Amino acid sequence: MKPTHIEHIGIAVKSLEQAIPFYENVLGLKCYSVEEVKEQKVKTAFFKVGQTKIELLESTDPEGPIGKFIEKKGEGLHHMAFAVENLEECLKETENNGVRVIDKTPRDGAEGLKIGFLHPKSTFGVLTEFCEKNK
Repeated sequence: MKPTHIEHIGIAVKSLEQAIPFYENVLGLKCYSVEEVKEQKVKTAFFKVGQTKIELLESTDPEGPIGKFIEKKGEGLHHMAFAVENLEECLKETENNGVRVIDKTPRDGAEGLKIGFLHPKSTFGVLTEFCEKNK
C-alpha cells in the first residue's frame, strides 16, 4: 500500500455557518460543497488548498461521532485522510500489520468516496482515514 496524496484534513466545528466565513473571508478560500452524510450524523463543507482539501465537520446529532468528539475534546483537528487505491485491500493489509482498524470494510463517505478509518490508539493519536474514489 502507498497513499497517493493527502485527500483531506478533517476539522470538527460546532457550526458550519460560523466557521465557513473564516475560511472564505480570512483565508480567501472558496467553499465549493456543503453536504450531509446522514449515516455519519454529520454535515460537511469542503475547501481546496492546492491538491489537498479541508473538510469542516458539523454534527447533526450530539450522539454522533463528531458530536461526541466536540463534547470530549472541543473543536479542532479531527482526522487526516489519505487517498489510496484498493481501499478494501489497504484496510486488510493495515490490520494484518497489527494496526487496529475501525472499519474492516469500506463504507460511504462525503463526496461519493469510499472510506475506512484506523483507530488513533494505533496511529500515534491521529484518527487516520483512507479514501478511494467510488468506481
